[in-house]
Amino acid sequence: MAEQTIPEPVASFIDAVNAHDEAAFLNAFTDNGSVDDWGRVFTGREQIKAWSDKEFIGARGTLDVEEVEASHDSVTIVGDWRSNWANGRSKFVFDVDGDRLARMTIREG
Repeated sequence: MAEQTIPEPVASFIDAVNAHDEAAFLNAFTDNGSVDDWGRVFTGREQIKAWSDKEFIGARGTLDVEEVEASHDSVTIVGDWRSNWANGRSKFVFDVDGDRLARMTIREG
């Protein structure tokens, strides 16, 4: 498959996730950023960290990017998610606010 360019800040975010770098993962979000994981919404650093400790970074998750679609302030990534918590093709939609992420929405890919 041809290498696809993932726009920043999403590219650095995915690198941080795949490296299990919790600090870089958390710092990627705006102060009031949120994660929508299949309808469960976690807002702010403390809630995102608590969710991630169990289901994302703490689950040693990795994302193998297969598709990239970008618009002005949104980036959609579809890829193969593998972790100790959940596995499978997933779609991640990132709402970008400057150089940080305002929201990450996770759904079936």
